[in-house]
Amino acid sequence: MRFRFRTRKLKALYTEEKGAHKYPSQVVDSFFEVMSIIAAARDERDLYRLKGLRFERLAGDRKGERSLRLNNQFRLIVVIEQDDQGRYLLIVDIADYHR
Repeated sequence: MRFRFRTRKLKALYTEEKGAHKYPSQVVDSFFEVMSIIAAARDERDLYRLKGLRFERLAGDRKGERSLRLNNQFRLIVVIEQDDQGRYLLIVDIADYHR
């Protein structure tokens, strides 16, 4: 599945591992694993099928966003968007759910 990053910070983490020291190493490892799963997915249905990711819609102030589990504490926040080439994931944030 195609994806884009909302911020340069997330893109730099993905392309250069820049800023990785700001997260626990397990979270960074999981981020790269989840990103490879996203890249290999045909569409969001493939993400729903992988129950361990817990790909789910969010509510409240995050309505319209979805999350993928990185570990018990951190989630990758995404939005499904569409352009002239079809649907893609906008990678929004790595969120600490315990804050």
